[in-house]
Amino acid sequence: MLKRIVMVTRSHPRVLLILLMLALALGPGIGRSALARQQDSPSGLNVEEAGLSGRVVDPLGEPVHDAEVTALANDDTEPIAHSASQFDGTFLINLPRAQYDSMVLHIERPHFQPTDLELDAAALGQLNECGSVQFSEISLERHITSGFWVATLSFALVLGLIALEKLHKTTAALLGAALVLGVSFVGGALDPSLFIFDFEIALEYVDFDVIFLVMGMMIVIAVIEETGIFQWMAYQAYRLSRGKLWLLVTILIVITAVASALLDNVTTMLLMAPITIQIALTLGLNPIALLMPEVLASNVGGISTLIGTPTNILIGSYAGLGFNDFLFNLTPGVVAALVVLTIYIVLRYRKQYAEAGGNLSDAMRERLKERGRITQPEKLRKAGIIFAFMLVLFITGDSFHLVPAVTAILGAVAMLLWVSPDIEEMMQVVDWTTLMFFIALFIAVGALQEVGLISYIAMGIGNLVGDNLLAATLILVWSAAVLSGLIDNIPFAATMLPVVGYLTRTIPGAESNVLWFALSIGAAMGGNSTLIGSSPNLVTAGIAERAGYRMTYIEFLKVGLPATIITVIVGTVWLLIRF
Repeated sequence: MLKRIVMVTRSHPRVLLILLMLALALGPGIGRSALARQQDSPSGLNVEEAGLSGRVVDPLGEPVHDAEVTALANDDTEPIAHSASQFDGTFLINLPRAQYDSMVLHIERPHFQPTDLELDAAALGQLNECGSVQFSEISLERHITSGFWVATLSFALVLGLIALEKLHKTTAALLGAALVLGVSFVGGALDPSLFIFDFEIALEYVDFDVIFLVMGMMIVIAVIEETGIFQWMAYQAYRLSRGKLWLLVTILIVITAVASALLDNVTTMLLMAPITIQIALTLGLNPIALLMPEVLASNVGGISTLIGTPTNILIGSYAGLGFNDFLFNLTPGVVAALVVLTIYIVLRYRKQYAEAGGNLSDAMRERLKERGRITQPEKLRKAGIIFAFMLVLFITGDSFHLVPAVTAILGAVAMLLWVSPDIEEMMQVVDWTTLMFFIALFIAVGALQEVGLISYIAMGIGNLVGDNLLAATLILVWSAAVLSGLIDNIPFAATMLPVVGYLTRTIPGAESNVLWFALSIGAAMGGNSTLIGSSPNLVTAGIAERAGYRMTYIEFLKVGLPATIITVIVGTVWLLIRF
């Protein structure tokens, strides 16, 4: 097997490029974790050293990394030692062992107010006697700079260009990323207040789990598609619906919702979109009329489980909620929302469904049946075995910390080695345009997180709800729904975690976890309102565009916004009934 891998990578350097990208994406995190473990422990001090340790957080209690921490002793202006906070916010400064008359910690980081902490007499005595002092959490206050407005206006420009279709969405996102990076490096050299972040920190905001999941699944789907299985499934779906388009759409919505709950909504749309396009083209129907219901159902259906949506994974990890917590508390509301969503979709597209259903002649039915055959059974057998193992890993991987992105990459490489498709064709099937859009959008949104805009929004929500549980629930659901459509539900949900955690601890009755489920419903369903609201939307739009059908921002908004409103209403009612 090792010899086969070497031969493939030598012959096809793009495979090697994929593996190198995966190593680069995972490697820094591994290195940072080891470094953090090493520096977080005061045990590294020798008898000739003293140490100051602590943890730097923002006003929401979230860790602040890369904060410069310097120690100034005995009223000197020159620091005697310095360090930087790690990704968990912790820092450790090694000092020469001596008797200090005074000690001041100076902490600063872009987009935060500089802070000075002077050791009191008791802490200074402990430092001189024991050689170490540990601070409690050190909170840094946010500071609005010129870079704040550059990042905010750049993102508004990206949204405007995408909405008005003045530029392709990938070009618009790349422009936004180029603006924030260009201003940081060029403008920041002229005026420090224009600095937003450096390139390394910008890449830290790129969610490589999503990038590699999408890329790996694109390769897997491309291999499976060659076998004819999608055409066969398209015919079976049509046969089951007996040619009734409203029933066909209902079947597709149910399949998509269930698959999104068991896998995740991004993977589900990568699987469903090729099948759906085959069905639509055979019926003479614009594929968008079937893809839109599916992507809306994927965002709603994924709410039922811990692994169904990226936002649920974030919430579950932070709040300590398990698979069954989401399943038992949210599934009835999700089912009700899907029923309402299906009715809305059938009414919304009733004319197109009626025309397509009525135009299907006997000859077209025979063509659909003829095309619905497995053309390469042996390749399908091999691909099916690999895909079955992938499904098992998708479902069970969370129990041993196997992220879906790694499963997708493993499956893609296994397909390339065992099924042996044409590697050049497989690389052409990968939608690099969509992947670049993801990367650029992550950087543009990361700039908003870096300068504190999303934190300000989260703090405003926290101040508004006070200690009223009903108000907190309603505001969380609807603010998450609105802002997830504007910003993207993943970074918004991540920023809201400490806010919801604080409200859960302080509001009477919130120990029922209702606020966590409110955030889950609002963020996931809110992602249906705009094209950039969630990852499945962008993946589906990319697949449709490769097939020759553009899913525009305005078109998505016209269908998705009403769907968001009605499903969030249903979800809100369920929360009020359940809790």
